[in-house]
This record gives sequence, structure tokens and C-alpha cells, in this order.
Amino acid sequence: MERLRRSGHRATAQRLVAFRVLRQLNRHVTAEEVQTAVAERIPNVALPTIYATLELLEQLGLIRRIATVGGTAVYDPVQEQHHHLLCSTCGGMQDLPGDFDLQPARDAAAAAGFRAGSLDVVVRGVCGRCGEA
Repeated sequence: MERLRRSGHRATAQRLVAFRVLRQLNRHVTAEEVQTAVAERIPNVALPTIYATLELLEQLGLIRRIATVGGTAVYDPVQEQHHHLLCSTCGGMQDLPGDFDLQPARDAAAAAGFRAGSLDVVVRGVCGRCGEA
């Protein structure tokens, strides 16, 4: 991973395998799910190592961290800009297709003296499956 090296970080086995696992799973996953998958290739990998790796990958813009119901974080390997739907009943998350004009939010942030970085839309509500139940 060239981006790791360019940013002055070592491309350790744990970092490389964790990133590959995220790309292969290609879905929203928790740190614990990443640890389980990485442990199949690198036994005894510690959960703090996985959290540190995920934080670094997020800082480098290779993955995104999304807070879910109850505060648990999931990690999203999809790098293209997109948004999310989050069910407040079952905690399920799915990608929200569509291009949204987020400029009004950037403008409001700037007017408040805040320099916005990334903007993500997370629509919280009830998914179709839970709504039918």
C-alpha cells in the first residue's frame, strides 16, 4: 500500500491483511469482525492493533468510520462518495444511492467559522423489514 509508505507509515502485515480483509468483505463491518477475519491469516492479532489499523486507514482516507445505533462503529471500505441508511430498530446499515447537494451544509459550517472536511448523510429511521414486523 503505497499510501501508507508515502505518509511515512510502515506497511506491516497486520495493516496489509486488515485492508485486504475490508476490501474482500466489501460491506460495513465492525472491528471485531475484522479481527476475526484477520486472525484466520495472522493468529493472535490483538483487537487494539485492529483498532489502531482501522484508525490509520481512516486517517489516510482508505476507509470510512460510521457511528451506528448505540455508538458502535462500523467501517466502510467503499471509497467513492456515498451516504447511508441506518435502521434504529435492528441496527442494519445500507448504502444510500444518489448524489446530494451538500453545499448548504458547507456554507452553514463556514458561516459558523467551521472549516468542513468530509460531509456524510446518515438517514436514521426504520428499514422496510422492521417496518413490516
